[in-house]
Amino acid sequence: MSSQPPPGLLDAPIDLRVQLGRLHLKNPILVASGTFGYAKEMAEIVDLSRLGGILPKTITRSARPGNAPWRTVETSAGLLNAIGLDNDGIDYFIEHHWGYLKNLSADIIVSIAGKSEEDFIYLAERLAPLGLFAIELNISCPNVSGGIDFGTDPGACLRVVSGVRKVIDCPILTKLTPNVTSIAAIAKAAQDGGTDAVTCINTVLGMAIDWRKRKPILANIVGGLSGPAIKPIALRCVYQVAKSVQVPIIGVGGVATIDDAMEFFIAGASAVQIGTANYYNPTVSMQILDALPEAIRSMGKDRFQDTVGTLQTQSH
Repeated sequence: MSSQPPPGLLDAPIDLRVQLGRLHLKNPILVASGTFGYAKEMAEIVDLSRLGGILPKTITRSARPGNAPWRTVETSAGLLNAIGLDNDGIDYFIEHHWGYLKNLSADIIVSIAGKSEEDFIYLAERLAPLGLFAIELNISCPNVSGGIDFGTDPGACLRVVSGVRKVIDCPILTKLTPNVTSIAAIAKAAQDGGTDAVTCINTVLGMAIDWRKRKPILANIVGGLSGPAIKPIALRCVYQVAKSVQVPIIGVGGVATIDDAMEFFIAGASAVQIGTANYYNPTVSMQILDALPEAIRSMGKDRFQDTVGTLQTQSH
């Protein structure tokens, strides 16, 4: 990245606004579901009003205790987790969490997951009267029985997205899994189903073993790998999906610095979600937001959206 912006841009205001289909964000820096609690836990650390969007912990139809421990394992370049969508269910969310979330000066994107198409539609119907800013369909969690099926089969993906589209008016994001032969085919199905944007990617399947005991460390045996280790995979997925669909993309996977975020934007993502980095650097979202205007300015731009998808792949 050039450290010398063109004359005239040194003091130019930078427009960080971004449009993802019908979704208008104040800036492209969001925090990922499952890594930010229900926002209240982070309110003393992060200026929530500055974020482009907040995705609270994924909610399901009924309460889920999650998987047995161990549920997380640190790896050399990331985190392996098999939490199992531990949450108190839709009724508890509406009664105990929504009141706080809806009054925040930040846009809330509610994440939902289900074991069946009917679960997704039921959850969307329950949430529709709340007047949501947006909803994210977690069709790609690898740690729940049935949870990843909708993200690996184009037909199932299309049915879930189109079913939700019929019962809720707010913008829909569809979160995709990298654990497929062609993520572009799943993205195309989500687009055909009526999604407003796709989120790339959820975690990558992995496992950890205690060789001395000859046993897996996670009780679930396999889990989802997140963090720096998966960034190259996530970038590849964003690039491939950007070439295959017309809907906007939100990039996720290993975003921990301004350089990480800019790589996703150049690859074709119109926004990013910060996940694992929130655990070890709780103010990372603020740091990236602070650095974003200068990064855009260094490219000779004064609008964030002008940086998206500008990767140059021609040989020189």
